[in-house]
Amino acid sequence: MNNNKREKTTNNQNDSALIQCAELILPYLHPADLASTSSTCKTLNKISNSITLRRSSDASRSLEKFPIPFINSIDNQSYSYFIYNRNQILSTAVHPRQPWGYDPDTRPYLINPGRCYDPFLFRVEGAKGCRCERGCDRSSGCPCLDNVEFGAWECGPGCQCGPDCGNRVSQSGILVKLKIVKDRRTGWGLYAGEFIPKGQFICEYAGELLVTKEAQSRQQIYDQLASSGQLSPALLVVKEHLPSRDVCMRINVDATRVGNVARFINHSCDGGNLDTIILRSTGSVLPRVCFFSSRDIKNNEELKFSYGDIRLKKQGLPCFCSSSCCFGVLPSENT
Repeated sequence: MNNNKREKTTNNQNDSALIQCAELILPYLHPADLASTSSTCKTLNKISNSITLRRSSDASRSLEKFPIPFINSIDNQSYSYFIYNRNQILSTAVHPRQPWGYDPDTRPYLINPGRCYDPFLFRVEGAKGCRCERGCDRSSGCPCLDNVEFGAWECGPGCQCGPDCGNRVSQSGILVKLKIVKDRRTGWGLYAGEFIPKGQFICEYAGELLVTKEAQSRQQIYDQLASSGQLSPALLVVKEHLPSRDVCMRINVDATRVGNVARFINHSCDGGNLDTIILRSTGSVLPRVCFFSSRDIKNNEELKFSYGDIRLKKQGLPCFCSSSCCFGVLPSENT
């Protein structure tokens, strides 16, 4: 009897150690590795299923104000795997693994709802912005609001105003409820999870910031993989003519492997319901590509914007935007 008790105690201790180890390691696994692990024993299968459920319940890993769930009634893909980042990062060949799907009750210290978020990749040393102390608006005479030479401009790291300033609407992450829904033809898409008024900041297009040569190299690889259905690339190229009109600035942001939920926004030939804004901030070196609602958006309505107007590839990828002016082919040009 005593031997049976000791054996049972040992087994319980082994199970407890396995569970603790699995809950620490499994959230770092890619979907294929997680599926392989789940087939090894009942305990790991249960933990793997819990991780999958938590992953599908929030694409943002608790980094945004509201969870952003995946909803799929088409097939058995619970979620789309990528590394979540709320802003631009420098390109890198190797990305560190990011835990996703851990139990918040056992590891609450991993939860960071954006309190350490810094949207600025590079800062201008010694930059001097506004000195507004009670928030910035037209009545305060904030100079940042009058800086219209380069288009949209926000207060930034060179300013004295705090994070609650009304001219920092894009710097606190995603503040509206969103969800990612799968469609039979267009795949995953980003949808409104509530009514969104016109002019509301939606999100930044976050991802790896690339030099043009690297962007062109990646696009060639992505085109080959996309044509065979092996990849859904999310490399965004935005071109902006500077005030002189003699120089065109180009921004390459790749959210294929690292990014935020903006990577799921689909194209619409009629321009969709989002405005693409190149946003600058006082004291920050690089502008950011941000999306604002161009009109009132209903709950459950898909968010879309135009990928461009140029279509160099006659046999390009099909477009399923369903707008009245749909060209039938997605925009394409020489990256």
